[in-house]
Amino acid sequence: MTTTRHQIVFANSQNLPMLADDSIDLVVTSPPYPMIQMWDSLFASFSKAIAGALENQNGDEAFSLMHQELDAVWKEMHRVLKNGGFLCINIGDAVRTLNDRFQLFPNHSRIIAACTEAGFHLLPVVLWRKQTNAPNKFMGSGMLPAGAYVTLEHEYILIFRKGDKRLFTRLSEKLARRESAFFWEERNIWFSDIWDFKGIFQTLNHQKLRRKSAAFPFELPFRLIQMYSLKQDTVLDPFLGTGVTTLAAMAFCRNSVGIELDDNFQRIILDQVRTARPALNQRISERIASHAQFVDTCNASGKNLKYMNAPHGLPVMTRQECEIRIESIADILVESSNEIKVMYQYLSADNAPAAVPVAPLNPPGKYPAALDS
Repeated sequence: MTTTRHQIVFANSQNLPMLADDSIDLVVTSPPYPMIQMWDSLFASFSKAIAGALENQNGDEAFSLMHQELDAVWKEMHRVLKNGGFLCINIGDAVRTLNDRFQLFPNHSRIIAACTEAGFHLLPVVLWRKQTNAPNKFMGSGMLPAGAYVTLEHEYILIFRKGDKRLFTRLSEKLARRESAFFWEERNIWFSDIWDFKGIFQTLNHQKLRRKSAAFPFELPFRLIQMYSLKQDTVLDPFLGTGVTTLAAMAFCRNSVGIELDDNFQRIILDQVRTARPALNQRISERIASHAQFVDTCNASGKNLKYMNAPHGLPVMTRQECEIRIESIADILVESSNEIKVMYQYLSADNAPAAVPVAPLNPPGKYPAALDS
């Protein structure tokens, strides 16, 4: 039986001595956004200089000092990532009025500069259109020209690689790579530079945690983990929040380590883990159901797919999809306050789900939907 291990650590991600050099295959994370007011108190707790800059409404100084705190994390990510491993960072820019001056604080470009300085190589980025703003929302002078500002409706998914391309030399690696492949139609959506899905509204009851947790939909790590890692790889999130990256890793047979500074999140993370199996299995089954719908569409248009995926008994577009093997979660065991074991079972051709519409994994506004972060 396939198993994976997941560790939750409450620590500062600037220094992770529990993680060895070159031990992580993929980092997927979304840090606190500098110059977004909900994270002011967090950044101010790191440095009196940051607190002073905010108090004096010196935006440029506060922006620079906040990013210096994040810079240390990106350097630590470079240390722990294996050669050929990927660093994926979801980040939004900030807009703010300080001293009666409205301006943009470009978080994404500042992080690009820091990560390239740390030794990473930047790859093409993804624009995530969150669709969280009302279409008639704008800032500035209403209908009058020369005083309005565009609304920020995109965030960035920055993708970096450490070193050269990853090599797959062992037979076990090659098999894992083939079993971890994605369907042709998934590839066409995921490897676009614009993603268009909604963020998730959170209903955390804990007021302090509401101020320190942001929407991070399951779909985001769901895609990145499958795009940039193999089964049994280890995924790290240095800003875990409520644990969505851990849940996505659990869903797709990856091991994971989640680092979170605030131990108040511990109960929420473990509650989500304990109740996640039905929702995760639904999303796992959706992949097969969605592909079956794609096959039906091809057949209806007279386009017959000439290859066959044996594990699931479904036609596929390319030879590279023939060994995709999707597993469902048989059990989730919380072995301690920071150790989780997940066991899997194969979805065979006989028990693959029918091609029928399925409900969304995390309906907006519900908690615990198991997959908000």
